[in-house]
Amino acid sequence: MQRNSFVEGDRIRIKKKSDSGVVVYEGVVMPTATRNVVIKLDSGYNIGIRQENTEIEVIERGGRLKTEKEAKEGAVKGEETRKREVKEGLPALSILSTGGTIASKVDYRTGAVSPQFSTEDILEAIPELGQIANIKGKVIYSILSENMRAEYWRKLAAEVYNEIKNGAEGIIVTHGTDTMGYTAAALSFMVQTPVPVVLVGSQRSSDRPSSDAAMNTICAAKVACSDLAEVVVVMHGSTSDNFCLIHRGTKVRKMHTSARDAFQSINDTPIGKVIYDATDINKIRFEFFSAYTKRGENELALSDKLEDKCCLIKFYPGADPAILDFFVAQQGYKGIVLEGTGLGHVSAEWIPGVARAIKQGIPVVMTSQCLYGTICDRVYDTGRDLLRAGIIEGEDMLPETALVKLMWVLGQTSDMEEVRRLMRDEKI
Repeated sequence: MQRNSFVEGDRIRIKKKSDSGVVVYEGVVMPTATRNVVIKLDSGYNIGIRQENTEIEVIERGGRLKTEKEAKEGAVKGEETRKREVKEGLPALSILSTGGTIASKVDYRTGAVSPQFSTEDILEAIPELGQIANIKGKVIYSILSENMRAEYWRKLAAEVYNEIKNGAEGIIVTHGTDTMGYTAAALSFMVQTPVPVVLVGSQRSSDRPSSDAAMNTICAAKVACSDLAEVVVVMHGSTSDNFCLIHRGTKVRKMHTSARDAFQSINDTPIGKVIYDATDINKIRFEFFSAYTKRGENELALSDKLEDKCCLIKFYPGADPAILDFFVAQQGYKGIVLEGTGLGHVSAEWIPGVARAIKQGIPVVMTSQCLYGTICDRVYDTGRDLLRAGIIEGEDMLPETALVKLMWVLGQTSDMEEVRRLMRDEKI
C-alpha cells in the first residue's frame, strides 16, 4: 500500500515480513520526517517501521485532529456543550474546562500532547460522571497550564461565581497540573463559595493506558457533590488506582514531574481522601482527616481584583541585589515575594535594596525554598535586619501561594499596614 493512502491520525495495521516470519503491529499514525511509518501503539509507545516488505491496512479513519489554534478559538468564544438529559435526584454540577493534560490527547501535527478535548469529549470519555450528577459543561480556555495568567484567573473566577449563582451545586475545574496550585490559590482568595469548587487534572493524557484522567475526574465529581465548601485540588494519592487525596487550594503543590501521586499538601494535612472503587461508583467513599468549611456556611462572594505587577524572586548564592532595583525602578512592580533560604534569608547585600523597595511603598514578602516549615527572621542577624527593613514574614505559605495572595491583597488595598495584616491573616 502506498504511503499516501493513509494520513496522520488514522489507525493502521502493519504486517512486516522478515526471515523469521511475519510480525503484526497496530497503532495510530504519527508524524514523521523520514520515509519510515511511525505509529503510537496501544501501550502508549511510538515505533518506527521501514515500509519495505510491509502490508499496511487502514483500520479506522481518524484524519487530522482540530488544530490548537482552532481549539483555542472555539474556547475563547465560550462554546457551550450540548444539553444532556436531566436525571431526577442527582445534583447539578458544572465542569469548567481550561485545558491541560486531562483535556489532551496526541496532536498528530506535531506528535506532542496538546489540548484537544472539549468538555463534551470529557463527558463522553467518562460516562460514569452521568451516574454521579447532572453535568453541564463549558470550555473557558483550551490551553496548557504554563500559559495561564492573572487575567485568565479573573475570568475563571467570574465563571465559577456565575455558575454557582445560577444554581450549580458544585464546580469542577479541569486544569493542567503544572500551574494548578497557582490557580487553586487564586480561586481560594477570589471566590468565597458555599459549594465545593474542585480543581482536577491528570499526569497522563487520556489516550495512554496509564492515564489517571478518569479516576481523578470521578473522584473530583464525588467531592463536588459532598458537603465540603472550599476550593480544593483532587488528585491521585498513590501510584495505584486506589485513592485520591483532597488538598486545600492554598496548601497544595506539584512535587513530581510525572508521577501520578505528584500532588502533596505542604505544611498541612490533606482534608481527606476519596477511596476509589472501579467496580461500583456507589461504593466510592470518603475518609476525612481535618476540619473543613461545610456546604452553605459561606455566602457566595466574588473579589476578583488582582495586581498583576507582582513578582516572585528566587535568591541564590551570589545573586546580584540589582535584581530588586530592576523590578522596582525599571519595571514598576508593586509587590515582591522573595524565595529565601532556610528560615527566610537573603545575603546582607540584598537588605538595602529590600529597604528601598519598602520605603517606596512596595511590600516585600519572605518565603522559603525549603517549602516545609515556617519563616522566622528572629534567629539570625540577617533575619533581624530584614525585619527592621520592614519585610513581611510569609509564615508557612508556599512561595507561589504567597505570590498569588499578594496579588489579591494589593487588588483590595494599597495601604501598607492593611497589606501587612491581610498577608499574615491565616483565615484568608
